[in-house]
Amino acid sequence: MYTDDVVAGRLKLLAEYTDELCEYQTQASSFQIYRDNKMLRRAVERTLQVSVEICLDIGRRLIALEGFRYPEDNQDVFQVLREEKVVPADLLPTLREMARFRNLIVHDYARIDDARVYGILKKRLGDFDAFAEAIRVYLEGE
Repeated sequence: MYTDDVVAGRLKLLAEYTDELCEYQTQASSFQIYRDNKMLRRAVERTLQVSVEICLDIGRRLIALEGFRYPEDNQDVFQVLREEKVVPADLLPTLREMARFRNLIVHDYARIDDARVYGILKKRLGDFDAFAEAIRVYLEGE
């Protein structure tokens, strides 16, 4: 497969957003600091949301370009990528959780759990890197 400019651009954007999240991670040196700083909380929530959206965009683009089956929903985007061996099996549960988290942030924003978001900020940013690496490996193998 040729290198797709849209996918390459989204991978670059994902790296930028991940870098921003790392900066927020430093700023939120404790849960109390995170919880007490409304602007930081909102910035983290939005940046996580957009980061997941970028992953979904990349997935949908590859699905369209490769002619894979059409996904039923956001979680299924990652399922299709797994079925087609774009992402490794051990990454799928994490990716599906990303999609669920994105849906919570977008559709059920009144129920956002600050502790959960803080936990993602502190412990799960590597998931975005793992996704990006899986995409790069797939593209290099084509």
